[in-house]
This record gives sequence, C-alpha cells and structure tokens, in this order.
Amino acid sequence: MNLINKKVTHKHFGMGSIVKQNETSIEIHFASESKKFVFPDVFGKHLILHDKNDIQTLEKIIQKKELERKEEEWQKEEKIKLQRKNQELRLMHEKYMKNHKLHPESQMVFWCDSEEQHTAITEWKVFSGLTKSGANKGKPTKPIRLHQNSAVLLTAIDADTAEKDRRIVGVYMVKENYIGKLSEDGYIPAHSTYRLQLTEAEANQMLFWNYYVNEKFTHKMTWNTGKHRYFNNLWMAQILRDIVSLKTDPQEQELAQQFFAYFCKINEIAAQELPQPNGALKRI
Repeated sequence: MNLINKKVTHKHFGMGSIVKQNETSIEIHFASESKKFVFPDVFGKHLILHDKNDIQTLEKIIQKKELERKEEEWQKEEKIKLQRKNQELRLMHEKYMKNHKLHPESQMVFWCDSEEQHTAITEWKVFSGLTKSGANKGKPTKPIRLHQNSAVLLTAIDADTAEKDRRIVGVYMVKENYIGKLSEDGYIPAHSTYRLQLTEAEANQMLFWNYYVNEKFTHKMTWNTGKHRYFNNLWMAQILRDIVSLKTDPQEQELAQQFFAYFCKINEIAAQELPQPNGALKRI
C-alpha cells in the first residue's frame, strides 16, 4: 500500500502529509515539523487517513497485523509452556534416576511377527502397544518397569512351528537414561552401543523357552495374549552369556562380551555366580 503524499490528521500535530514509508514506519510532514511513527500501529489511535478508499485497505492491513501479533504472542506462550513442561520432565527424570530401585523382573520380551522383527532390527526400537481399557484406553502403554538397567529381547516363531520353538532373534539395552514411566509415545528405543542381532543359524540355537518358565505351570509353554511381557533379570543375563559363547565373529563376540558385562554391572549380578538356564524346555 503506497501512502506517499496521502493527507492525514494527527490529534496533537494536526494536518500533515506522508512523505516517507516502509514496512514498519512512516514519516509525516506537518506544518511546523516532520515526525516518524510506527506503521500501521499509529493509525486508529492517533492518526486519521483522509481517503476513504485507502482507509478500507489500511484496515485490512491493521487486521492482518493484529492477527500476526496474536499469533506471535500465542507462539511465545506455547514456547514458555513447553519450556516449563520440559523443565518438569527434567526434574522428574532426575528424581527417577536418583531414586530408582532395581526390580527383579525389569526385562521385556517381545513376540515379533516378520514385519515387526525387520522394523525392530533396522530401526532398533519396538512399540509397547496401546492400552485396551480404563481411563488410558487407546493411549500408548507405559512400560513402567523399564529403566536404564533394562534390556529388550526380540523373539519370533515361524507360522508352522510350535511355541516351544520360539527363537531369540535379537536383544538390546534400552536407550541411555530411558525411563518407562515417562514414556509418552510407547516406543522403546535402543542403547547407542549395546544391541545384538542373531543370524538365523544362531537364533535356531537360542530357544526362548530354555530360559523362560512360568513358575506356576513349569511345563507349560504358551503365549496366549499380548505382544510382550516382563521377565527375570537373571534369565536375561543367562541369555547374554550364551550369546557370547555363540558368536564366532571376533568383533561381534567382543561386543556381546561388553554387553554382558555392562548388563551384569548395572543389574548388580555376579557373572561368575550366574546359574545355568532352567527354563520350561529344560524341565521336560
């Protein structure tokens, strides 16, 4: 909008003519002096434009400017809210990290179909699923037992095989400083270092039910519902120890050994005193 040479009236300085204009200011020459004002804010409160056609165009500019101002204020408020929320989360995170007590069953095993198995290995994360009932129905499940000491075990079976043949196909520690109670999206990301994939030949030697057992039904090997469940810290240590023995590639074996040592340390497990697996398959 070009306002150069347009006539205006200011409530203090009287009638004048606009002599300069840019996006944020205008300069008006009055009878005795020239003055600069903020554009378009000065109009409506202190300054009146004479041309009616220009007034309509100016009103649209002012309305647009007001909407932009409100949007900017809203964004600032949202930024402040986000900063407060992040601060609260940091404080909560520090609290949980400081006061965390080891749970004897803070490991999680997942039943992966072929697509989930591929995604878990390539993206190194799994989804905890959605809550099926209650106040949080439809929201991602919070894996509340998972903490920095937790590992995630990936298992799978072929469509034509029995449950007892469930294989271990991969394992990873949760991401550094991960806390399940604070999870919002339901995804459980992997540690930057401690993650292992098993080849098909290796997986065939790592049967899940050699380690896992339902103590109430010790010979029963069923997985009726759900995609995941918690299990014993010692069982996970046994699995990691056996993966170390299974690996033949020097680099992979070294990583597996470091993984095992780290897991035992963070879960306060004496590796040399770790018992042999005694899962449901071992009790047949």
